[in-house]
Amino acid sequence: MAQIDARAEVDHERQENLTIWIYLLFFLSGIPAIIYQIVWQRALFALYGINIESVTIVVSAFMLGLGLGSLGGGALSHRYRLRPVALFAAAELGIGIFALLSLRMFHFVAEYSRTKPLWVTGTISFLLVVVPTLLMGSTLPLLIEHLVRISRNVGSSVGSLYFVNTLGSGVACLVAVRPLMNYLGQAGTVRCAALVNGLVGVGAAIYSYRCERKSREQEAFAASNAHSLARCLPFTVALLCAAFCGFSALSYEIIWYRLLAFALGDTAPIFASLLGSYLVGIALGSRFGDRYTEHHRAEDAIRILPITILGSTAVSFWINPAAAWILKITPGSFFASLVFLVLICHAAILFGTLFPLIAHVAVDPRRAGASVSYLYASNIAGSTLGVLLVGFVLMDRFSLYRITSLLLLGGGFCTAGVFWISARASRKFGLVFAIATVATILVAPASRPTFATIYDRLLFKKLYPAQHFAQVIENRSGTIGITPDGTLFGGGVYDGAFNTDLLNDTNIIVRPYALSAFHDSPSHVLMIGLGSGSWAQVVANNPQLHDLTVVEINPGYLEAISKHPATARLLNNPKVTITIDDGRRWLLRHPEARFDAILMNTSYYWRNHVSNLLSAEFLRIVRLHLRTKGVFFYNTTWSDDVMATGLAVFPYALRIFNCLAVSDSPLEFDRARWKSVLLSYVIDGRKVIDSDDSYQMKKLDEIVNIRHAAPAAFWASIETDQEIRQRLRGQRNLIITDDNMGLEWR
Repeated sequence: MAQIDARAEVDHERQENLTIWIYLLFFLSGIPAIIYQIVWQRALFALYGINIESVTIVVSAFMLGLGLGSLGGGALSHRYRLRPVALFAAAELGIGIFALLSLRMFHFVAEYSRTKPLWVTGTISFLLVVVPTLLMGSTLPLLIEHLVRISRNVGSSVGSLYFVNTLGSGVACLVAVRPLMNYLGQAGTVRCAALVNGLVGVGAAIYSYRCERKSREQEAFAASNAHSLARCLPFTVALLCAAFCGFSALSYEIIWYRLLAFALGDTAPIFASLLGSYLVGIALGSRFGDRYTEHHRAEDAIRILPITILGSTAVSFWINPAAAWILKITPGSFFASLVFLVLICHAAILFGTLFPLIAHVAVDPRRAGASVSYLYASNIAGSTLGVLLVGFVLMDRFSLYRITSLLLLGGGFCTAGVFWISARASRKFGLVFAIATVATILVAPASRPTFATIYDRLLFKKLYPAQHFAQVIENRSGTIGITPDGTLFGGGVYDGAFNTDLLNDTNIIVRPYALSAFHDSPSHVLMIGLGSGSWAQVVANNPQLHDLTVVEINPGYLEAISKHPATARLLNNPKVTITIDDGRRWLLRHPEARFDAILMNTSYYWRNHVSNLLSAEFLRIVRLHLRTKGVFFYNTTWSDDVMATGLAVFPYALRIFNCLAVSDSPLEFDRARWKSVLLSYVIDGRKVIDSDDSYQMKKLDEIVNIRHAAPAAFWASIETDQEIRQRLRGQRNLIITDDNMGLEWR
């Protein structure tokens, strides 16, 4: 008897040592998975646009692929003759091979589909990512089946695997993504990720060959002697519960990113930091679920499940007003971001605990892989619904307070339903729990005043309420704040001001007025981006203009413009056509369109996704839409890299303040023609320059006689093509491409 016990102990220790390798491999597997998600989404956004429709399609395609992959992995896992770890190895190798071909494949397919309708674009986006996401989604059910065959504990197996894989993804976001994207670009980052997939695949294959075969007899013995454990939660209810948890978690992730970007600036590293903090929180929660389910029966776990559901929704709700208050007292943006990310991590810990708990109380160990695959697919379906319903529908109709209140109310109903159906607690505990649920929901209205001014508090921090917004416009495309003096902040970043007064130039409005100085007849003009509408109002009233087409990604700017006298009449100008779309997408979908001038008052060169409008690839697209002697005139926000990229694509250039005019024809700054056009300018029935007013004529001469570049006058100056090239020749400027993404990650 002692010999049998000793042998069993040795076998158990050997299995634990082998399991450590599975955990290590699955941890490493999480690193390339998140890298692919970030890179592939960016690549597809560059091809199909970053408007809300394209973003929703691409993200939903990723989620749908993962869900279907989970079902496929579950279907394979319960076939006992198949080796789950061998299938995992094949999946990892398949992902790596696809990754090496992915970016070229995306560009090739995009050339075919760029003029297709939205539903065709959505189908193609799904088909582009379905193979790797199917393989990614299949890995968790396969490895769960392998571990449960050994341990017979579903909750612990789910929690431990979810922990290591999500931790790998979170660590990659926080540590690896930024330096990789910075130094290697998209293609180099994907190659590194594919290398990790290859190592994981080879390691899993070796494990399967050398170790899995030896343990199959023990697994078969455990399976033959296993009994179906009494489940504490009906599986149908567990599926609904997993779906709601995914829905709530992804909905709050969308909300948190909007608030964090508004508070700290919409940059690529901010997104990676939020995603990393969220994933690390999910991982830690899964670890807690792992440890709890390892030492507690399902009858015990069912008691804390509803409490965890209620806690996750309540904490997630209160993070938003709490962040607004805390950011006001934090010393600097670094501590502000750290506090916000720590709060998000705490909420994610609760969400991460839920999945192992649900699996522990609802899954039969005899079909663990298949059952968990259904739960995982249900969780992903809920997450996808969160992206579609909250990100695409509710944010266009409701305020942030109403959306989060609905999520909190949904959490209360889900909590009550799980508690009622499980019926495992005493009546006294049920009464206390019911009171806590009702109190959590009823206390929410106390946060309404903070929600009403949450964007003011997040942006201005210590300066609030002395500085605040007079108007806030929220929709699915973003948030626009307008101060009492008419300054716009789109997504928390300065986005212009309502002013077309050339003589009282508070927003360098002289730049669009200068169009006729370097183009002799700007008759047909395209403008990408609307902002305050000030640029568009100036160009629309240019005496030489015949028609102006404006492409704007966020319809909220039209609402803002309609309420400000300086630009309101732009919306009724018969010369002006405004289209809501992504600028790059619009150009690709209208290959026949040609213009005398294309204008773009671009946002800061460091903002997230801005390189889609600054890269050499985009400039080449613009070049195809210019007529003979056509000019592309755009804001460089004082970036030498942006200017160097323009010079690399176009043979001729001219800098005017912080804007660059580029063309295939020589550019001449004609002061006499410009002065003549300015004297003919009329906006809203009023002359821009009154020729009978000596003061205004003097100001006009000062404007027209703008000087050439000088070290002390670089702000208000112009530079010829030769002067720009000479100045940049001794510098090591980065030519911005879709692959290196400019300075977004630096």
